[in-house]
Amino acid sequence: LYRRYGLWFRLRKLIIWLLGVYIAIPFLVKLCPAIQAKLVFLNFVRVPYFIDLKRPQDQGLNHTCNYYLQPEEDVTIGVWHTVPAALWKNARGKDQLWFEDALGSNHPVILYLHGNAGTRGGDHRVELYKVLSSLGYHVVTFDYRGWGDSIGSPSERGMTYDALHVFDWIKARSGDNPVYIWGHSLGTGVATNLVRRLCERETPPDALILESPFTNIREEARSHPFSIYRYFPGFDWFFLDPITTSGIKFANDENVKYISCSLLILHAEDDPVVPFHLGKKLYNIAAMSRSFRDYKVQFVPFHTDLGYRHKYIYRSPELPRILR
Repeated sequence: LYRRYGLWFRLRKLIIWLLGVYIAIPFLVKLCPAIQAKLVFLNFVRVPYFIDLKRPQDQGLNHTCNYYLQPEEDVTIGVWHTVPAALWKNARGKDQLWFEDALGSNHPVILYLHGNAGTRGGDHRVELYKVLSSLGYHVVTFDYRGWGDSIGSPSERGMTYDALHVFDWIKARSGDNPVYIWGHSLGTGVATNLVRRLCERETPPDALILESPFTNIREEARSHPFSIYRYFPGFDWFFLDPITTSGIKFANDENVKYISCSLLILHAEDDPVVPFHLGKKLYNIAAMSRSFRDYKVQFVPFHTDLGYRHKYIYRSPELPRILR
């Protein structure tokens, strides 16, 4: 009886402690909005670990060059440039100047904006670069300030400015070659911010591709499977308002109303991170927008049975046809 009582006492103490932590976390987030911003960006999560971002060849990208660009004072971002398959042999042993000049070759360019967590060297990202390169695209990607080996503090404004700087850098070297912007997950928020800005200054890209997009960061946070507090009383006040207070909106649903270029949305029905219905909702908003009346807007779903989930659409054998 004594042992049973001691075990029950310890178990009850643990339950009370866990309950206390569960209740305390919302108040901690509310008092320190920076915590919620960290959870949105997850830039401190660097996977895969122990890779040298200066050496993309270690990830099987022998036709890729690593650059460093400086969008602002005290901000440096790491960039990878993968050339099309037709240039692989010529790219061996070449320096940065050769790769920059290669952007002017007769091949389209994709500026890839990755999602939160990890770096430009993430496994699924590397596999997508290889697929796009084999289809004849230059692929330029980078880590936003605060990610990977890029220097600076993360913010929505800063991420968007970094993307704008890289886009302008590409356009200054690519001549008349088409430039497409591809955003994935959180990167779709950066992508629509960027393209809206480009359209407002009348320099739109040739197309925008959104993979696994959401409508806005509040709806995504509310729908995210890891939002264990979504039924907590005052969830919006405790968790969503601090995101807004931190200046984080990623309002794809508003941005698409001001975008005037072709739009392609890709979304897997079994996406466990960004629910499929958010991508479909964004498509419906874009399809009804007057800004797209002269441009093609397409939504391509991928059936649950395919198992592409949040980050494996690159495996689709239909992708080349879809992009064409």
